[in-house]
Amino acid sequence: MSRVCELTGKGPMVGNNVSHANNKTKRRFIPNLQDVTLMSDALGRSYSLRVSASALRTVDHRGGLDAFLARARNEELSSKALRIKREIEKAAASAA
Repeated sequence: MSRVCELTGKGPMVGNNVSHANNKTKRRFIPNLQDVTLMSDALGRSYSLRVSASALRTVDHRGGLDAFLARARNEELSSKALRIKREIEKAAASAA
């Protein structure tokens, strides 16, 4: 399982541990990923995603999964999240 957020594309970064003696050793900064179940209001069903904690706060701030995906760029989304976004757009088009 890759360590990449399915909504924002945030992944591991590399850097250095720096000791008091200024010795440098390589390390990885891994995103805080959580397995969550998010509900889609337009589709009326829930989806299980692997999301970073910061993306989860952004989903809450924007008003839910549907609003987040509407504003998200397609390049950042995983294939699963992109499929959900297309289903939501299709449901919104048929409702209008």
